[in-house]
Amino acid sequence: MRRLKGFTLIELLVVIAIIAILLAVLMPALHRAKEQGQRAACLSNVKQLTLAWMLYAYENDDKIVNGSTFFSRPGEPAWIGARWQVQGTPQELREHLKDGILYKYSEDVDIFKCPTGIRGEVLTYAIVDAMNGATSIPGTKDLMIKRLNQITRPGDRFVFIDEGKISPDSWTVHYDRESWWDRPTVRHGDGTNFSFADGHSDYWKWKDPRTVKLAEGTISDAAQPGNPDLRAVQKAAWGRLGYEPQAL
Repeated sequence: MRRLKGFTLIELLVVIAIIAILLAVLMPALHRAKEQGQRAACLSNVKQLTLAWMLYAYENDDKIVNGSTFFSRPGEPAWIGARWQVQGTPQELREHLKDGILYKYSEDVDIFKCPTGIRGEVLTYAIVDAMNGATSIPGTKDLMIKRLNQITRPGDRFVFIDEGKISPDSWTVHYDRESWWDRPTVRHGDGTNFSFADGHSDYWKWKDPRTVKLAEGTISDAAQPGNPDLRAVQKAAWGRLGYEPQAL
């Protein structure tokens, strides 16, 4: 009888081992490629939101929108409608996003959420406090930006941050001390995306391990003297530091 040819058990195991090795090599590269694509899409989103933010100001005598999503002020419409915070299905919440004043300058609810957002989220971006947000940060009364022409270095000043699961208000950081107020976020690797008042957006990778640990919740101490990430964020948020920094 003719002997049937086929793989032996050892040959099959060798093939399986080779496939496993190839997958182990390729998977990190595929993950990085996916992350880079999501980061690029997120950068595009915050850029589009910032352009909408600028268009509103151009049409309203340089006045910028209310950056808070919780506290309304007479004559200062909020950038996002407050109804998105109520209970509802994701589709209903997406519809509520259209209540915000900036929607008419973009008319695309998809740009309000980072591609890495979790199921059910419809909004992952926030405006920083200094851009006409909440007024509760000590020492910042005279630093609050109300008009575009108040910004002297727009390429250095934050507007939007990819905050992730956002708080019901604008995102903020202390001005007069070396401490975080809201937690920093790690949305794309060990960093997050910001947009700036000149219309560009950028990815900031954190340098200090304390920033990442606080963002991930593995430490709780928001006071971080000497943290270069904290100082850079404070300068970009408020325009300057409100304290004498300790030597690094």
